[in-house]
Amino acid sequence: MDQKIARQRLDAWDRQGRTIFTLRDIAKLFHEDSPKTLQEGVNRLRRHGVLEGVARGIYHYALSRTPDAYLLERIARAMRRGEYNYVSLESALSEYGAISQIPVDRLTVMTTGRKGTYRTPYGTIEFTHTSRPITELMERMKDIGRPLKIATPEAAWADLKRVGRNTHLVDVEVLNEPD
Repeated sequence: MDQKIARQRLDAWDRQGRTIFTLRDIAKLFHEDSPKTLQEGVNRLRRHGVLEGVARGIYHYALSRTPDAYLLERIARAMRRGEYNYVSLESALSEYGAISQIPVDRLTVMTTGRKGTYRTPYGTIEFTHTSRPITELMERMKDIGRPLKIATPEAAWADLKRVGRNTHLVDVEVLNEPD
């Protein structure tokens, strides 16, 4: 994979607002002959500071000129692509003002995929598995124009109680206020 061509293609995606790629995405972009050749090319781009590994098999275009306030959410979405994911628990409750502490470098996500906690250069992502039916999940989240949907205040509170987290930090009065 030629570094000049790689930068041109990644720059084009950057102009469209896309800076997070899975290894599979990169394979589609560069049409390498074999997985080994692809991995060698990715390793070379990492050594030259073009790509940055942010999680296993997830890369960030390090030369991006596009500021992104939702980079951690984009990484989470790439990590659990094909699953239903939404910001919930402490992250959502903090955004609604129901928790006074603001999780600056941590994102809590409910997912239909595997649970797990992952450290990235941009913060920690904590996935909590939910086995709720998809039809029920769709009612519990709203799209506000971010990479991940966010739980409604009621859903975030119910998720927090359901997984047995610290509920004493939550100001329930804020959750009961009308919109």
